[in-house]
Amino acid sequence: MSETVIEGKVAVVTGGTRGIGRAIVERLLKEGVRVAFCGTSRKSVDDAVREMAALNPQVGDAIFGAIADVSKPSDVKQFIANVMERFGRINILVNNAGVGIFAKVSDLEPAQWERMIGLNLSGVYYCCHEVLPILQAGGGGDVINISSLAGKNAFASGGGYNASKFGLNGFSEAMMLDHRNDGVRVSYIMPGSVDTEFGGEPLDSVSAWKIAPEDIADVLVAILRMPGRTTVSRVEIRPSRPPRKG
Repeated sequence: MSETVIEGKVAVVTGGTRGIGRAIVERLLKEGVRVAFCGTSRKSVDDAVREMAALNPQVGDAIFGAIADVSKPSDVKQFIANVMERFGRINILVNNAGVGIFAKVSDLEPAQWERMIGLNLSGVYYCCHEVLPILQAGGGGDVINISSLAGKNAFASGGGYNASKFGLNGFSEAMMLDHRNDGVRVSYIMPGSVDTEFGGEPLDSVSAWKIAPEDIADVLVAILRMPGRTTVSRVEIRPSRPPRKG
């Protein structure tokens, strides 16, 4: 199989300071990709850059971190402009930033609903709208959206989160159809339970059965390496041995 070479490309990863996003940034750097990522606080961004550079001294100027709230179009526009100034091009966009707030619909506050839709869905649109013309001008590229199995399986107290991820899946599929003939491949990854602090749940020893963030990064790199003739439109990932119910 003739793999696509990703070494030397430029990737943008949203929400790259921890969890799945952090694992993706680290893996792409190891693959020789130059990576720009964003977070929502100066400390988290600076800490992530310092820690990743310490782990891989060869990173050097290949990593760029910035503050951006992708639910705000102005932040996205400035972030992407800064990436272009730094690297001159973008080949890969990974929309990973997200938030989960879980409550019955009657208890879910409007501000919580708006935050989830704004970050998990509208933020993806803002980033894609800004980056797609850059990908097209450069002859194509890849967009990979980190969704969730919650985008196809509803659950109690997940009304807002389910809505954002169901919407993200539909958006991803439509965008794939819109831009496949522009040389842009669009994929989305739907993990089940991942071993992160997402949703405010602390990590503990009983979470060993969950998917590791590094597993998601492995799948993402495999998607990027597929020959240009092939698009992996979606991937579902589940823990192999979740706890038995009851």
